[in-house]
Amino acid sequence: MSDEFVLDPGLCHLNHAAVGPWPRRAVAAVTCFAEENARLGSLGYLDWLGVEQRLRERLAELIGAERASDIALAKNTSEALSVIAHGLPWTPGDNIVGIAQEFPSNRVVWESLADQGVTWRALDLDRSRDPEADLIALCDDSTRMIAVSWVQYASGLRLDLERLGAWCRANAVLLCVDAIQGLGALPFDLRRFQADFVVADGHKWMLGPEGLALLYVRPEWRERLRLRQFGWHMVEHSGDFDRTDWTPASDARRFECGSPNLLGTHALEASLSLLAEIGMDEVWNRLQARTDHLIGLIDERGFELLTPRAPERRAGIVTFRVPGESAARLYPLLMARRVLCAQRGGGLRFSPHFYTEFETLERAMRLLDDILSESTDSL
Repeated sequence: MSDEFVLDPGLCHLNHAAVGPWPRRAVAAVTCFAEENARLGSLGYLDWLGVEQRLRERLAELIGAERASDIALAKNTSEALSVIAHGLPWTPGDNIVGIAQEFPSNRVVWESLADQGVTWRALDLDRSRDPEADLIALCDDSTRMIAVSWVQYASGLRLDLERLGAWCRANAVLLCVDAIQGLGALPFDLRRFQADFVVADGHKWMLGPEGLALLYVRPEWRERLRLRQFGWHMVEHSGDFDRTDWTPASDARRFECGSPNLLGTHALEASLSLLAEIGMDEVWNRLQARTDHLIGLIDERGFELLTPRAPERRAGIVTFRVPGESAARLYPLLMARRVLCAQRGGGLRFSPHFYTEFETLERAMRLLDDILSESTDSL
């Protein structure tokens, strides 16, 4: 499947945890969509909606949802989280338990509920040896929700969602999962994880475009979320424009107020078709082999691994620190040598995918060696 990716051979793309490249089929899907639009306008609109339906089906399969109609398409993860946060019926004194080191989207949205008397309680992962137990320990009788990322964006720590989900369901606490750093990298099982809400943008490990995200709301909660956005698309009879009475759609479309992003839909559906052909178990096996190899290269050099070493605690992110060096200094030097990576959590974050060549990993580390050697020579 490496022929699906046409990355410049001089580029070491190790940044799927930020924005992933599109496979050939996604580029082709968007090109065909644009050319059809230029020649025929919206003549094929019903066919475009068929692609949208296939996308919902693929996303439902990806997380293990029962029906495609359980999947809403949001603009991004932040919007999806906002739909949940500002739709739930809160009571003053309620609290939400999360993680201090979360990406801002998974902090700001919960902090924004302060004017409703809702408190966000944050676990400091740097002081936790058992994050699931410590998250649970932060809960009390006023805890309504645990809201966490499946995989932490900086350290790459993967939470045990099965353990959290079982406790939440047994204790009538909601579980909201930001799955953006895991979906497309390794299998997700909604039945085992028992999440009430799942959100994820498509532009990272799912290899799709920005501007399109998954929003899953457990059907029992769908009609209990207060809607804050309204428009023609979210009503039950969305095609009957002359109808003056309306009710929100009974399925997840109720969370989609306006016209769909059909350009993004064509790209993401095509990208997910690639993952489906390979199978998520195989995608994960290949990605794990690459992260294992990368960790080996880090260990050989005596660098400090910041990502958990245990395989069950990792996904596709590998973050490390070079002793005696600043990541803030090394990062721009790596980027200048076309090693596409990130500076996160006090270290350098490399995030390959299932198709990344092992040679790409080795070349990136050799380029880092060169940078360090040049620094030594200049002393």
